[in-house]
Amino acid sequence: MSQEQPQKPDPVKYGDVFDVSGKLASQPIAPQDAAALQSAENIVLGQTPKGGPAAVMQSAADLNKRIGAVSQGDMSDVISDQGVTVAQADFGGGFRVVTEAIGGQVVGQYGRPTDVKMTEPASVLEADAITIGEALEATALSAGDKPIDQSDAAAIQAAEVRATGLGHLVPGGIGAEAQSAAVRNVQTARDEDKIKLGDVLADATEKLIDDKPATREDAEGVIFAEIRNKPDMATHPGGVAASVAAAARLNQEK
Repeated sequence: MSQEQPQKPDPVKYGDVFDVSGKLASQPIAPQDAAALQSAENIVLGQTPKGGPAAVMQSAADLNKRIGAVSQGDMSDVISDQGVTVAQADFGGGFRVVTEAIGGQVVGQYGRPTDVKMTEPASVLEADAITIGEALEATALSAGDKPIDQSDAAAIQAAEVRATGLGHLVPGGIGAEAQSAAVRNVQTARDEDKIKLGDVLADATEKLIDDKPATREDAEGVIFAEIRNKPDMATHPGGVAASVAAAARLNQEK
């Protein structure tokens, strides 16, 4: 009786991690694919964003190498024939949207501040630097009457995680409160009955268990969280992302 050979794991293909179709979707992610996109990100953005498309591809390529599906020098046909692109579009309000594509198909889209160039870590910012909590309270003044939706909740959650440095939401914290408000608002017909940004953010600094000065990296994370939950990929004027970006910009100017 012959023993069955262990089945080789399937390689990670583009269609497994990105919303793509056609030939690209069926191709395994190769090491030189990730290298090509990393190079494009570095040229346009000056860095490879953590958790961005190139980083995702690198992880997938490493796995594919380990199972023997690809070799170090391999590159997919789509990339070798059609290439990769990283483009930026200024959407106003102090941020831009970055679009990354492979063979003309979008594999990533996210927001970055346009005019915040923070090089100093939060630990060496001026003592009077504006904190994330203070930026949230500023939102209560600038956009306090806006009913909270999912994009607001996502931005508030991202801001809370960055302010506390815990890497996760605090049970019963401001992010959880914002999420509950967004869910309730979907079920509420009249705007006047909905929970507003001002209701949740008016005393943000007191609700946060810790706080920190707003930096460029904080602004990027909050902007991305807000726009990825909006079909128009735009932040709300005076909203959470705009306020954190403004705080980071003012901190840099100080």
